[in-house]
Amino acid sequence: MHGWRRRVSVAAIGVATLALGLISAPGASAQDIPAPDQIVTSPNMKHELNIPRTSPLANTTSVGTDIAFQGRYAFVGNYDGFTIYDIRSPKKTKIVSQVLCPGSQNDISITGNLLFLSTDSRRSDNSCTSTAQNDGTQPYWEGIKIFDVSDKRAPRYIKSVETSCGSHTHTLVPSKDGRTAYLYVSSYSPSPSISKCQPPHDLISIVEVPLRNPTAARVASTPVLFPDGGYDGPDTGIGTSGGVDTSGCHDITAYAQKDLAAGACMGDGVLFDISDRLNPRVINRVEDTTHFAFWHSATFNNAGTKVVFTDELGGGGLATCNAEIGPDRGADGIYDITGRGDARKLVFRSYFKIDRYQDPSENCVAHNGSLIPVPGRDIMVQAWYMGGVQVWDFTNSAHPKKIGFFERGPAADPTTGGGIWSAYYYNGYIFASDLKKGFDVISINDPRTNPARLVHLSQLNVQTQGNYYFGH
Repeated sequence: MHGWRRRVSVAAIGVATLALGLISAPGASAQDIPAPDQIVTSPNMKHELNIPRTSPLANTTSVGTDIAFQGRYAFVGNYDGFTIYDIRSPKKTKIVSQVLCPGSQNDISITGNLLFLSTDSRRSDNSCTSTAQNDGTQPYWEGIKIFDVSDKRAPRYIKSVETSCGSHTHTLVPSKDGRTAYLYVSSYSPSPSISKCQPPHDLISIVEVPLRNPTAARVASTPVLFPDGGYDGPDTGIGTSGGVDTSGCHDITAYAQKDLAAGACMGDGVLFDISDRLNPRVINRVEDTTHFAFWHSATFNNAGTKVVFTDELGGGGLATCNAEIGPDRGADGIYDITGRGDARKLVFRSYFKIDRYQDPSENCVAHNGSLIPVPGRDIMVQAWYMGGVQVWDFTNSAHPKKIGFFERGPAADPTTGGGIWSAYYYNGYIFASDLKKGFDVISINDPRTNPARLVHLSQLNVQTQGNYYFGH
């Protein structure tokens, strides 16, 4: 935060405003930490709106997760279902409908009138009234659920597809003829005690969805990505560096126009050729046993010549933004893609981490973000759980630069926790999904990012990257 003055606003609880001046070192002392639930930003960012969680998605189990966009709507996942927001006027965003359908994660994507949800917890059946089935030896279901959202006020559940080890996340990959959606389903952590998730689990499931007949969706392929088992190190756990053994992928980002995908696969960062959608091929694989604990997610730059990988150090439950952990562990890793064809390689250039130290009670970890579409620049907005939202520039892969931030102070009620799960730029605003505090709308006014206001998208699934065409 070197040299930045924080813009301070007061959250609804009415905490008194702190007098925060210029900070010479990030989080150098206790008075630099915002008050509980207090919102602070850099001068170029502004918190416009928060919509708190509402029933039926406001239980102790209700955790806000990922976001997809289409037209004037934002679709936001929640461990207990999903919410559709009308964001036509971002500062007046409102809830259109909510669907109660428990299933853990509920990672979300959309195409046409179809919405896809990931279920990564064992359920008694595939319905939206199922109950938890924690005994892995008993019958259970987990996988992909498909909804028809042609009526935004009344989504209809139309199909389920069971997948091996469930679906922690999924990535929508369009077919080349536009008639089919492929869902690359990522899941991991098999166990001999789970009947339908036996080790080894070195694969992904690919669900094929005929767009004109979505109820015919099925698992069409289960390619083994790591025939050698992937990373097999000391497995010191996600709370430390050293990494975890690879047993599947956590998340995959596809750049379909370039027939590329980048996988964050527990102990491995992976570059794939996806020219054959049902048979992705590993081109290159990298590991970082010194600094990375758990390869969590990936983002290409617009040119498809770089990948930013995130490290979920601590699994999203620990305070890792502090002097003890330091600037490199729990950071983003920036990689250039060099070479051509099957000779392409991921080459490490630098780390990037927020420099605002957090309170020991605040879980802080690199999480989901997206590009901000600026011509000639590689700029990203990214969630950091209770570290808030960061906007940063990685145009120079070796020397990334911060641009702005938004964050809340420690949770006023420490039993609820919180933090930003996903923060994405869409048609002029940043939209953020908080684990416990609902849906945030944030604006940014900076000459480095303002050109993005000229880019208007009709749809955005962040893990399905497309090329931004500028000025043509």
